Amino acid sequence: MQLIWLRSDLRVNDNTALSAAAAAGPCVAVYLPSPQQWLEHDDAPCKVDFWLRNLKTLSKALAELNIPLLIRNAPRWDDAPRVMLDLCRQLKIDAVHFNEEYGLHETRRDAAVADLLKAQGIDAHSYLDQLLFKPGTVLTKTGSYFQVFSQFRKVCYERLHRSLPRLVSAPMAQAPLNIFSDAIPAQIQGFDTPRESLRALWPAGEVEARRRLDTFADAQIDYYQSERDFPAKPGTSQLSAYLAAGVISPRQCLHAALQSNQGEFESGKVGAVTWINELLWREFYKHILVGYPRVSRHRAFRPETEALAWRNAPEELAAWQEARTGLPIVDAAMRQLLETGWMHNRLRMVVAMFLTKNLLIDWREGERFFMRHLIDGDLAANNGGWQWSSSTGTDSAPYFRIFNPLSQSEKFDADGVFIKHWLPELAGLNKKEVHNPAQLGGLFGVADYPRPIVDLNASRARALAAFKNLPSRQTAGAHDE
Repeated sequence: MQLIWLRSDLRVNDNTALSAAAAAGPCVAVYLPSPQQWLEHDDAPCKVDFWLRNLKTLSKALAELNIPLLIRNAPRWDDAPRVMLDLCRQLKIDAVHFNEEYGLHETRRDAAVADLLKAQGIDAHSYLDQLLFKPGTVLTKTGSYFQVFSQFRKVCYERLHRSLPRLVSAPMAQAPLNIFSDAIPAQIQGFDTPRESLRALWPAGEVEARRRLDTFADAQIDYYQSERDFPAKPGTSQLSAYLAAGVISPRQCLHAALQSNQGEFESGKVGAVTWINELLWREFYKHILVGYPRVSRHRAFRPETEALAWRNAPEELAAWQEARTGLPIVDAAMRQLLETGWMHNRLRMVVAMFLTKNLLIDWREGERFFMRHLIDGDLAANNGGWQWSSSTGTDSAPYFRIFNPLSQSEKFDADGVFIKHWLPELAGLNKKEVHNPAQLGGLFGVADYPRPIVDLNASRARALAAFKNLPSRQTAGAHDE
């Protein structure tokens, strides 16, 4: 008997470990809810709810293949080896199959499970699945992990030209087993069920993920490059939550993009090329997790930036978290996050730079807050984005590049459509006034909207001084070789 251990790969199609397990013999699936670990990792209630809803649809899909889905609790990942061994003994399992995960704690958990099983004569097989390339196979000429995305991408392109990662076929139905699936919990203790309005934005299941991918590849990808930075437009794929939970795979995304672009990933439609680049950014940050494990330990990628004199400003942090900074584009973005579990990518950079540069508050505060609210929360992507914005990370924005929220707002939400949607209290302002209501003074109509909590020019100067004062400041964006 084979056991497929499901984690962030909640799908039947193009699932490497599931396909391998089913090909090797009769197969049972297991999922281990780990609530204490999830709390330690700041996973958002809406994310946990989304995963449970996806497990429910996956259980039905597996049932059609006569593959039972069992639920076994492992409150912390340290419990996983014992729980997995008990289940293997109970079911007389010959081999366990699972897809690789890449955080420091995840790799330790998987190694501990594999070691214990092998000591008991049970095989453990891991597979490359949530990435296009195995970490450690895309390296610089000197054999180190890349620190600069453009160089990483170039090697990825060379590899893709030689051979494209193939899609894995879904398993065939197996003979029924005398084992029954467990009920999927509707809720996990410690994680509140989100509002129905939020859940409705993110329907569960592979069918929905595939529908989003097909709609994007057929109708929107051509405009992706020109529209992705405008938060009021439906310019993005809205697939990030499905990728994070593994309801759809990067391979499926890559193949759909290539199909829409006559098989090209460097030329042809600029929208398709730009989107494939985004898939490779996602890949890059996961490789960084493996090559530079300190980023899994809440450490800055650039060690010299650990000495930054971050401010302890709890009231300003709270104003940022609660969408009352007095800067409409920042507050509108934060309201979008709080109400939908998601934030437009351009705005993630805007609010992150505002927190880390204008308020000079440690990026780790923002990283944690995002993880506690994002339905697509992913350690590699979230950490990579925050460290990029705060100039502490790999390939990050040079420290002197500080987005001005007002000019970002005027450029990417010129008519204030996004702002007015999320800040209806500003609906009466014209398109010039809506970006910076403070200029109006206390005029009627914005009396209930706060004044800016910081002077943008003075705070920019403060951030520049803090970075210049680092003991051994190196040029951000330096090359690896």
